[in-house]
Amino acid sequence: MTASSTATLPDRRSSNRATLVGFIAILLWATLAPLATLAAMVPPFQLVATSFLLAFLVGSCWTASRGDNPLRYFRQPVAAWALGVGGLFGFHFLYFMALQAAPPVEANLINYLWPLLIVLFSALLPGEQLRVWHVGGAVAGLAGTALLIARGGGGGFSIDPAHLPGYAAALGSAVTWAGYSVLRRRLGQIGEAPTDAVSAFCLVTAILSLLCHLALERTVWPDSAAGWGAMLLLGLGPVGAAFFVWDYGVRHGDIRALGALSYLAPLLSTLLLVLFGLAPNSGIIWVSCALIAGGSLLASKDLLRGKA
Repeated sequence: MTASSTATLPDRRSSNRATLVGFIAILLWATLAPLATLAAMVPPFQLVATSFLLAFLVGSCWTASRGDNPLRYFRQPVAAWALGVGGLFGFHFLYFMALQAAPPVEANLINYLWPLLIVLFSALLPGEQLRVWHVGGAVAGLAGTALLIARGGGGGFSIDPAHLPGYAAALGSAVTWAGYSVLRRRLGQIGEAPTDAVSAFCLVTAILSLLCHLALERTVWPDSAAGWGAMLLLGLGPVGAAFFVWDYGVRHGDIRALGALSYLAPLLSTLLLVLFGLAPNSGIIWVSCALIAGGSLLASKDLLRGKA
């Protein structure tokens, strides 16, 4: 083994570890639908505001536990603020607008273009190379997700011109999250806006979501222990810690593999809904499982083989 090859081993292992850390976010996002179902009585922007406030507190406590001052991460370049707040708030704002202006099946399907877009956008990053198995895996995952979401909506999918604003908002949410993830990777490559800064972005996102709630919704709090527990867990997990581990993963791991692995989130989410009796079972779920899992494994071939 040459000196050059031994020098790359630590970087490769570090990248693989970071990818696995990012995968934790996908597992956490799989709990989003079950928890959101249990907290469904809370209006969406109110739920987002509460969750991101908890995310800010969790992130700040983590930073402080390392002897660092969370407030110093509020000093970020304007571009980093625009990306961080635009990504976190912009994604959720457009997604909820899509759900209001288009049927949930179509809105969710279009929104779940973001893993495919991450894989494709990553080719524009310095040092990244898009290969045929990355695209093939992402497309297989998209096909499985389409089956899964169509199943959830009764198996039908149609395009109604009256819903075009909702479709546009759903596409906007997908582009926003994919662009946010890839550009956060770019900031990681040049050493700007570290993951600790995500806490600051979460606080501003919480404030903007609160303003949307006050303008558009009526305040409703959970009426059961299960509802309160779900709302707390949302802020700690899929709308909390997930953003921090995802940020670390896309900045330091294999962003192409993470993009394709993201298709596991809707699959695992549906399985949890079925397991807890929150959604009906169906044979089509296993077809979706094969497409999503197979596509994720295909696109993650570099990671699984230990290659850079």
